Amino acid sequence: MTTVTTANGADGAPGARHARDAAGASRGTDPAAERLRRWRLVLGGEGGGDGTGCALGGTDAAMDRTLEALYGSGQGAGAGPGGGRRAAGLGGSAPQIARWLGDIRTYFPTSVVQVMQRDAIDRLGLSAMLLEPEMLEAVEADVHLVGTLLSLNKVMPETTKETARAVVRKVVEDLEKRLTARTRATLAGALDRSARVSRPRHRDIDWDRTIRANLKNYLPEYRTVVPERLIGYGRAAQSVKKEVVLCIDQSGSMAASVVYASVFGAVLASMRSLDTRLVVFDTAVVDLTDQLSDPVDVLFGTQLGGGTDINRALAYCQSRITRPAETVVVLISDLYEGGIRNEMLKRVAAMKASGVRFVTLLALSDEGAPAYDRDHAAALAALGAPAFACTPDLFPDVMAAAIEKRPLPVPESFAPHGGSGAAS
Repeated sequence: MTTVTTANGADGAPGARHARDAAGASRGTDPAAERLRRWRLVLGGEGGGDGTGCALGGTDAAMDRTLEALYGSGQGAGAGPGGGRRAAGLGGSAPQIARWLGDIRTYFPTSVVQVMQRDAIDRLGLSAMLLEPEMLEAVEADVHLVGTLLSLNKVMPETTKETARAVVRKVVEDLEKRLTARTRATLAGALDRSARVSRPRHRDIDWDRTIRANLKNYLPEYRTVVPERLIGYGRAAQSVKKEVVLCIDQSGSMAASVVYASVFGAVLASMRSLDTRLVVFDTAVVDLTDQLSDPVDVLFGTQLGGGTDINRALAYCQSRITRPAETVVVLISDLYEGGIRNEMLKRVAAMKASGVRFVTLLALSDEGAPAYDRDHAAALAALGAPAFACTPDLFPDVMAAAIEKRPLPVPESFAPHGGSGAAS
């Protein structure tokens, strides 16, 4: 029987409960019978051995077999001595796994399919199967699958690479559709506002700032402010540029962040008012700026895994900064530094002292708070560079605030490392 005991699902599998809950969605039958049916699908078990006394048939039985294959109690090849780790019943047969992948797409919505695929890769060691083109064509592509493919890039046979690139491109194109319009609109406005002029045309006057700057000239008898000094927006002319440096940790735990950062890098590079540089690092540093026209090329230029030398990466980024006061450096890392910690902090302090706006993102993904080095995060916060996790939807707002030199929209869960929920 597959027993679900925690929110993370059976036997520590993140998707077990989520998948069985989806399987047990109500069909509008007799309420008591429907409750038993749903409990039976959630708990698993053969022949009502779960205690519900409810037998399944038809589609429900097929759905239950699909779940049992992944989250069931059969011992697989990965079981340790004495039956340590539980595994599923897919065995090592590629055709059988391909059929299972087709079944889960038949019975479950896309979001659940993606969770179950991740669980199958983690629990059953199916990464090697993804090196077969036929298997890649059967999976539901998402950010996590892209991360897995990138980690296999160096061992991927030539016969698979074309299929893998097609899978990655599909995910990248979907992300670009989702993220591009809002990112460009948000940052275009920020660039306009950051290029303030002292003699604006009437349509370019920033009235809020102009009124605040001239409150001392308030005439109570006329109930008006005399605007001696006008503050306005520049219109993001080509000569008004900001420099953005994305410095991305490509250790294995940062896979989703690498995918999102590569897409955002391509979007930023397409904006003429921004000069964008993209740097990835482990213990070595690679500048992928010349590939930013195609985020798929960027992704296949990364090498997930390996160590981490943040100090070395920041040294490279620092050497490429030409206009510190107009530069935003975004470090995307879990801060588990394998290099020289004190030098890393001194380098951040030096960049900030020169006028660079420094932003540290512990993750750029939908996964929430990651594991990260809290001591390093606290040290960066003490330098005025708060470290926090950022979702893709929040990233344009973070960049807009950095460009305009406003307080950053730090999520409340990271307020201890950045103040009261916003950071300057």
